[in-house]
Amino acid sequence: MVDRLPPLTALRTFEAAARHLSFTRAADELHVTQAAVSHQIKALEEHLGALLFRRLNRRLLLTDEGQLLMPSVRRAFDELAAGVGRVRERCCGGTFTISTTPSIAANWLAARLGRFQALRPEFEIRLMATPRLIDFAREGVDCGIRYGFGAWPGLRAERLFGATLTPVCSPRLLEGPEPLSAPADLARHTLLHALDDMDDWRLWLRAAGAPNIDPQRGPKFETLPLALEAAVSGTGVAISRGPLAAEHLASGRLVRPFDLALPSECAYYFVVPEVSADQPKIRAFRDWLLAEISAAPGEPRPDATAIAAVR
Repeated sequence: MVDRLPPLTALRTFEAAARHLSFTRAADELHVTQAAVSHQIKALEEHLGALLFRRLNRRLLLTDEGQLLMPSVRRAFDELAAGVGRVRERCCGGTFTISTTPSIAANWLAARLGRFQALRPEFEIRLMATPRLIDFAREGVDCGIRYGFGAWPGLRAERLFGATLTPVCSPRLLEGPEPLSAPADLARHTLLHALDDMDDWRLWLRAAGAPNIDPQRGPKFETLPLALEAAVSGTGVAISRGPLAAEHLASGRLVRPFDLALPSECAYYFVVPEVSADQPKIRAFRDWLLAEISAAPGEPRPDATAIAAVR
């Protein structure tokens, strides 16, 4: 049978008195009277059946039993303080880790995070860009933005905006000996692919009535931003998703050679573990994210009603 532990208040009082070797200083630190400190120490000694202090004329010393107890009590309170600190940091401040795809990170989120940091300077923001599905708990991730159908086990998913599949290329490809003017012209141009969704070209070509063009040919890039940079250089034609090519299009580095923009069955979702979805810092980032999307000109508005909670 496990021995009954002394009251936590008595142990906290002992730790302060043993550290200062003074009941007076312990009382000041704990904001109680010296008599209250003496009472707590006496109660602890009675509980343990051992004296913990030697009371000399103007000095206070630990007995052998007090010296034996002090390191364990000190370590225990250090561990408690560290645990409480970790919980406070996770819920209300400290490191705030966001996971998303390299495409969203490079072409949309990274440029905007400075505004969130200015609003919430108490957060130490960490942006993790990876195409894989991360383990939120094991990797210390608070929330994320994912592209998919909105159903991930154990996560609450809220739809941010849809995605349309649209070919983009350098303006130079609209001119020259083999200009791009119709989808069939793609047979004479290089198709650029992003490895995180190799099905984009197949879906778009089928919708455009050009099924005879091989949707797999052409170089493959690890991420969409790399494929878009290759398109800017004139290497070939890439498929853009949602707002990811917005800056390139606004600057004129890329253009849309065709009118067809195919709505994707997938969308971009804000995702967070169910167990932490209502933490203050999670709510703060989510609200900022939705406001940022709503304020962006020319971008789809967040669908605040499309929430998929998967347990």
